[in-house]
Amino acid sequence: MKIAVFGTGMVGDTIGSRLIELGHQVMMGSRNASNEKAGTFVAKHKAGASAGTFAQAAAFGEIIFNCTKGDASIEAIKLAGDGIMGKIIVDVANPLDFSKGQPASLLPALSNTNSLGEEIQKTFPKAKVVKTLNTMWCGLMVNPTMIGGGDHTNFICGNDADAKAKVKSLLKEFGWKDQNILDLGDITNARGAESVLPIWLRVWGATQNGAFNFKVVS
Repeated sequence: MKIAVFGTGMVGDTIGSRLIELGHQVMMGSRNASNEKAGTFVAKHKAGASAGTFAQAAAFGEIIFNCTKGDASIEAIKLAGDGIMGKIIVDVANPLDFSKGQPASLLPALSNTNSLGEEIQKTFPKAKVVKTLNTMWCGLMVNPTMIGGGDHTNFICGNDADAKAKVKSLLKEFGWKDQNILDLGDITNARGAESVLPIWLRVWGATQNGAFNFKVVS
């Protein structure tokens, strides 16, 4: 499958690298086609990796992973233009506000009664937004068996059932088991998934270890 990854940071690199390992073709998108980090990504993988602008990556990808910083995600996706129409956007970003230092809080306009996932869906109504993987360190996103045999919870939500099914198939390729993927419902439930971040950041700060996750037990 041809997949676009928006964002050149650690999350984008980790997800893009894993997708290439699984045999997918990945174009890393950024504001500038000559982005240095995107160039490093391509050089590292050679086969299966390419780089371009957000617009070029959107046109390339059958599915788009949004791995940009949450406070800049809307503007970044706007730069993709018409290439996102009808596409699945897998939103793994969080609307974090670092303006008052660490630990970060959630941006007021994108929390409690709203969320980044919802805002992306409202801004780009012809795309199919699926929120998932945002509640953990990127290493676990693509390798859940790293801890606890993979027996921990990954949330997913979105308005389109077929889009969620396709994203679940990719999650299974990453190693996620059906019983550990918890479908919260429509995209308004991104409010809950994103609100996990304040406690996640505090656990990380207390343990100095990002290789952990939460598990729903009933």
